[in-house]
Amino acid sequence: MTEVLAAGAVLWRSTSAGVEIALVHRPRYDDWSLPKGKLDPGETIWACAVREVAEETGYPSFLGRHLGQLRYPVSRPVPATKVVEFYAARVAGPGEFQPSKEVDALRWLPADPAEELLSYHGDRTILRAFTGMPADLTTLALVRHAKAGQRSAWDGPDEARPLSASGRDQVARLLPLLPLFGVDRVHCAPLVRCVQTVEALAAEIVLEPRLSESVYLGDELAGVARLREIAAATGTPVVCSQGGVIPDLLSRLAKESALVLPHTHAAKGSTWILSLTKDPHPQLLAADYIPAP
Repeated sequence: MTEVLAAGAVLWRSTSAGVEIALVHRPRYDDWSLPKGKLDPGETIWACAVREVAEETGYPSFLGRHLGQLRYPVSRPVPATKVVEFYAARVAGPGEFQPSKEVDALRWLPADPAEELLSYHGDRTILRAFTGMPADLTTLALVRHAKAGQRSAWDGPDEARPLSASGRDQVARLLPLLPLFGVDRVHCAPLVRCVQTVEALAAEIVLEPRLSESVYLGDELAGVARLREIAAATGTPVVCSQGGVIPDLLSRLAKESALVLPHTHAAKGSTWILSLTKDPHPQLLAADYIPAP
């Protein structure tokens, strides 16, 4: 059966009374639901989630961890299976709700009243996935550099090997993705191909020798400690590193917090979205893999 792809989010904000969740009312169905909608042609799941949240609630947002997938049958315009990916999304700035034909009301509620008001079991399941962890987690985007061609075809030092044409194409598709998670700091291993992968995201890049293969391998604990220092600072960092570093980093972080990951693979140009606790010794609570674009 045909699949209709869609995306949505548990949009949340912090208030003096605690965390509030945004629910929307759709007059066509007379229901209360989480904001969501279908992908536009050529749109990614992540861009769709941010766009739909803004269109239905009036609020900009930054994405966090993946909360789950809902699948259910729809009959219009033709019978199909609707597949909706949901994410945590924190409010990223001022907003104003504008009623429309699709959504005529917005309510901000604490988690328990929000769960009671939701019309569908699936949405309640997604909300419980959100409330199962702290709302205010640190998001860290861990990126493996894009393609840089064959090492044997490069005459210079390996650290100076630049991105290939296909690597630059990967970067062009990667750059619109990372701002959706609110990245505002850029750290990378001191290799040209790492710098070229993320340099367009910030005016200043912090070079991280401990997160390069040549330094990390053999001194792994120092590398893990450095990643934790990066995560513990304010903001949302992106860290670009190498294939010999990322799987080991993930394995060590996951083991310390008893998190089971389906894999720790990191293809060139791929991204791991890490969700860590906000404290001086951040713990990894969730890790979502985004394949290379």
